Amino acid sequence: MNYDETREEFIQVWGSLASSWGVSKTMASIHAYLLSSAEPKTTDDIMSDLQISRGNANMNVRALVDWGLVRKVSIAGERMDHYEADKDVHSFAPKIARERRKRELEPIIEQLKSLRKVEGRTAEAKELKKTLGGIYDFAMLGDQFLRRYIQGEKGWLTRTLSKLLK
Repeated sequence: MNYDETREEFIQVWGSLASSWGVSKTMASIHAYLLSSAEPKTTDDIMSDLQISRGNANMNVRALVDWGLVRKVSIAGERMDHYEADKDVHSFAPKIARERRKRELEPIIEQLKSLRKVEGRTAEAKELKKTLGGIYDFAMLGDQFLRRYIQGEKGWLTRTLSKLLK
C-alpha cells in the first residue's frame, strides 16, 4: 500500500474505533488525520481533506484540544490557527483513558455505590447485594488501575505488562 492509501486506511480504522472510545467517528478521524500529518494543519485543511463542514471540524477540534490530544500551534506569518496531535502513544493513551474513566467508569461506580445498599432479608435480596458488591469491587479495581495508569510515569503500562508476560 502506498502512503496515501495507508493514511486513508488509518484514518478510517481510527474513526471506526471511535465508538469504543465513546466519541464520534468524526472526532476520531480528525485525530487520526492529525496523527498522520507531518505538519500542523488548519481547520480549512481538515475540512477539505476529510470533507466535513466547518462547524463539525471546529467542534471536534475543540473537543480534541479539551481532551489534550491536540494542541493549537502558531506559525509565524500565518493568521489562521494550526493544530497538531500529540503523537506519542505513551502520552496520548493515558489522556484517552482519563476521559473514558470520567465519562464511563465514574458514573457507574456512583450508581453501583447506591445500588449495592439494597435492603431486604430475602434470599434474592442477599444474592443481589452480593452480586452488586462483586461488580462494585471489580469496578473499583479497574478504577484504581486506571488512576495509576493516568497518573503514572510514561511507559509504565508497557513495562508492567512486559514483566507480567515474561
